[in-house]
Amino acid sequence: MVATRFAVAVHILLLLATAPGGQLTSGRLAESVGTNPVVIRRLAGQLARAGLIRIRRGPGGAELAKAPGDITLGLIWQAMRRKGLPLLPVHRGPARAETSPAPAIPALLRTAFDSAEAAMEADLGATTLEDLCRRLRQPAEAQAT
Repeated sequence: MVATRFAVAVHILLLLATAPGGQLTSGRLAESVGTNPVVIRRLAGQLARAGLIRIRRGPGGAELAKAPGDITLGLIWQAMRRKGLPLLPVHRGPARAETSPAPAIPALLRTAFDSAEAAMEADLGATTLEDLCRRLRQPAEAQAT
């Protein structure tokens, strides 16, 4: 499911952004996420192809390819999303024309769903990894005072 891959990808990137030295291996990331290292490597490959991380083979681990302020949730979403498939799919509808409004419903839904997806993507584009890192640090900073 794209939503789960997206959440895990953000988790991975947050860990990379907050870990100095980029020495996080797929095993360490998997332990933090609560999944298998193979899942992490698969998602890391997608993030690398999108230009968001660099992967060093072997024990080297991974590191961000851009500054956290330059990585938006929208970019991460696009990296995890299957191209050409809408987040909110629509059923096909009746195979033959009817006198009821049924044949027009799938197209009507597609328009509404596309609008909702565009609004979500715009909202995700307004939040950076640095914004999330700042929020992640806030509880620790509040406890220190």
